[in-house]
Amino acid sequence: MQDELLTIGRFARMCRLSIKQLRHYDETGLLAPARVDAGSGYRYYAPEQARDAPTIALLRDMDLPLAVIARALAAGPESRTLILRAERDRLAERISRDRARLEMLERLAEGGLPGYEVTMGREPERRLAVVRAVCAPAEIGDTVEECVGRLLPGLGQAGVVWEPPLWGLYPLDLEASMEIAVGVRTPREEGLPGLEAEVLPAGLVAETMHIGPYAQLPLAYHALFATLHERGLRPRAPVREAYLVGPAEAPQEELMTRLIIPVQESTA
Repeated sequence: MQDELLTIGRFARMCRLSIKQLRHYDETGLLAPARVDAGSGYRYYAPEQARDAPTIALLRDMDLPLAVIARALAAGPESRTLILRAERDRLAERISRDRARLEMLERLAEGGLPGYEVTMGREPERRLAVVRAVCAPAEIGDTVEECVGRLLPGLGQAGVVWEPPLWGLYPLDLEASMEIAVGVRTPREEGLPGLEAEVLPAGLVAETMHIGPYAQLPLAYHALFATLHERGLRPRAPVREAYLVGPAEAPQEELMTRLIIPVQESTA
């Protein structure tokens, strides 16, 4: 048996890895030697292990968690494909977030913090038909799309013609698990099957307009909340976003979003 095995040095050269890497894979439980000499502690590897060793190196270089790599190695071909595709999707999402951050940094580097005109005014009461969902802050974009995918077909099935724009409703604080809603105004006062009613009361608001990608909305929110703080005003939930020009109508740089924060009115 030992004659068929490879020393750790030969195995490392075959796989184009270092001995240190192979020892680390053994210590972390990713790739155990086929045999360890009881007297010397020297490691020996089987030639067929040469398929897993470079795979581990590639997956580690992509920062996949050790537990995920271990599951992929232990899984059959179909399950391994599903595991790796799930990690691919996770990586693609991270790249998308990083790209948005780079664009925001570039915008800040070119002109500093963008100037937003914050105005105070009064909003009328609005009655919306909405769908709700719970998500994390990083999932807002996908969750809004999912909500729209439930909202508009529901209106179509009920034969209701809705009035633009689409509205997004959000809490004041972005928590790990938060409820959001997407809705539209409809000419019908009664409830619609599968949809909920949301009444946005009339009252004082602070608002601004954001032109550009949704990923840069935090810049506009910074301007809004800074203005409220400077004026000693207390914001109220829900925060409202009116999507005046959406992705189906214009490129990212030309998206137009109206941001509205209701304000607690003085009782004095």
